[in-house]
Order: sequence, then C-alpha cells, then structure tokens
Amino acid sequence: MSADTPRRIVLLRHAKAEWSETSDHERPLAERGRKDAPVAGRWLAGAGITPDLTLCSTSARTRETWKLAVHELPQRPKTVYEERIYEASLGELIALLNETSDDVTDLMLVGHNPGVHALADALSGDAEGDLLPRMNRSGFPTASLAVLSFSGSWKSLEHGVGRLVAYWTPHE
Repeated sequence: MSADTPRRIVLLRHAKAEWSETSDHERPLAERGRKDAPVAGRWLAGAGITPDLTLCSTSARTRETWKLAVHELPQRPKTVYEERIYEASLGELIALLNETSDDVTDLMLVGHNPGVHALADALSGDAEGDLLPRMNRSGFPTASLAVLSFSGSWKSLEHGVGRLVAYWTPHE
C-alpha cells in the first residue's frame, strides 16, 4: 500500500463499568455497559466498519466491551490486547498507533478516557458538520465511538492530520 492510502481509526471507549472493591484494572462492566457494548457493535456493523486490526486495552472492562461489541460484526478482526493502552497519555497512544503496519487500513482502538477523547480531539484537524463540538461537549461518554480518516502511513500520524467523519454515543 502506498503512503497516501486512505485509512480509518475507530476509537471506542469502554462501556459503563462497575465501581467495585477490585483493582481499577479488573473492574467489570455494569449492567448498562453490558447492554451498551453490543449496541456499539451494531452501530459499527450498520456503518460498514469492520477493522483490519483492533488494539484493546488489557483491562477487564475494555476486554468485556470488545467481546460484546465484536459479536455484532460480520467478521472478527485480528485483536491484540495491548497493556500500553491502559492509563496511556495522548503521546503514548499516538506512539502506539505509529507502530501499526501499513498493511492495516482500518484500525480500532478500545480504550479509556481521558486518553481516547484526547486522541480523537488531537487527531481531528477537521470534522464533518458539528461532530467536533458535539464530541467535545459530550465528554466522550462510555461506549462512544469516534471514526477518523486520514491519508498516509501510520508512522506519519500526528496532531491535526485526521478528519472526524463520525461520532456516536449510545444515549443521544
């Protein structure tokens, strides 16, 4: 694939988690989260988005979110459970995406706030309609999705190179 290949990044924040006595990393989804995660998967399927590769945080709530969402897709993408996503800064998330092979056209990242929201905002140099102000007003709630497009290699991904082409939340 050439360096100017059109690419998509799909960012999914984990669904609503329970507050429990376990460590933060091991918090499971709450009942609402178990309902919202498949709805997010159905939105992806309806939008015709099936990632080539999914990078998912190793936390219990992100793994459970992805497990419930992916069942709604027509095919299961390759999934890599990546511990560096958990508690990652914006710079760390961009560095992780920069490592992606250029064979990947559509990449999904299943992660946490504030990182997922910061990443969507930082990459969005442009947006369709009112998507960017809507996303920023909402604060990127649990089980929300942002889809960004850009052209170039993954190594060239940096602030402002993307266009926010879709933003969805389960409770709009």
